[in-house]
Amino acid sequence: MHLAASLLLCLGCGIVAAAAPDTEVDVELVLAVDVSRSMDAEEFALQRAGYVAAIRHPDFVRAVEQGALGRIAITYFEWAGSVREESLVPWQVIDGPESAAAFADRLETEAVADFRGTSISRAIDYAAGLFERSGYQSWRQVIDVSGDGPNNTGEPVEQARDAALARGIVINGLPILIRPSPTFPDIDLYYAQCVTGGPGSFVLPIRDASEFAMAIRRKLILEVGGLQPEAQVVPVQADPPVDCLKGERDRRFYGDRFFPELDR
Repeated sequence: MHLAASLLLCLGCGIVAAAAPDTEVDVELVLAVDVSRSMDAEEFALQRAGYVAAIRHPDFVRAVEQGALGRIAITYFEWAGSVREESLVPWQVIDGPESAAAFADRLETEAVADFRGTSISRAIDYAAGLFERSGYQSWRQVIDVSGDGPNNTGEPVEQARDAALARGIVINGLPILIRPSPTFPDIDLYYAQCVTGGPGSFVLPIRDASEFAMAIRRKLILEVGGLQPEAQVVPVQADPPVDCLKGERDRRFYGDRFFPELDR
């Protein structure tokens, strides 16, 4: 009898373990934020504050709660020429105002720092890897990239983008044009043609500091709901098409193994 009881307990343990799959969520969302030196202190402060305010906002929380499961998984990191791994805010479920506030509080206390270079490709590769160890399951995986300059180091951005899209990941963009570079004034077109992609992907440019908080909140609500803006404000095609290697070509130092022809 004791043996039978033990077997039943073991079977029960096996059944419990098998019935505990990864937590399902409506969307897994990675926020990848540019902290390269092309972002000045005001832009970076506005960007960080915009994400904090958007995540705490009742409209964002309401959008989460109205999903099929009523919860999402979210993580955040900062990048420049490389990924700033110490900035990573680990995956967390948001399912209401308390969990949203907890994530925003964690984000708000992150140290502020800037770094050289701009590697959107490394940010996309790193973000794609985060889904593999998220511990969650969802039919939608979204990378949210914000920044103000083109890729100028690491592998070509189109390669990283295409690899992520091949895995079913959607990439959305938030190009910042408050003080556009005179050598690259059309970063919104660059994001539309070279960075973003996937079903329902979109680009929402920010052209004025006053738009930051509202644009970030709007973007997060669209991503949580799997929606698109009513009108695509940035054309995916342009004439002439954007040179997706312009950032690398404009860079003064070309010691990059992906572009040996540019060393000459």
